[in-house]
Amino acid sequence: MDVQRAHEIVASPLEYEVSYNGVSVWIDKIHADEKTATVLLRRSLGESSDVDLSELKEEYLVH
Repeated sequence: MDVQRAHEIVASPLEYEVSYNGVSVWIDKIHADEKTATVLLRRSLGESSDVDLSELKEEYLVH
């Protein structure tokens, strides 16, 4: 995911489906280096990880 899209998702009042290694996550914050972010696992409240933005993937759900 590019940094601009990550910022858009964090700033949006809408909910977006984002995954990290196939696991659904929330982007909590983007670090000052703009290459990494802290994400929270959706299934495990409180569990967080620092990851490379390049490893985040926006999922597009088909209805």
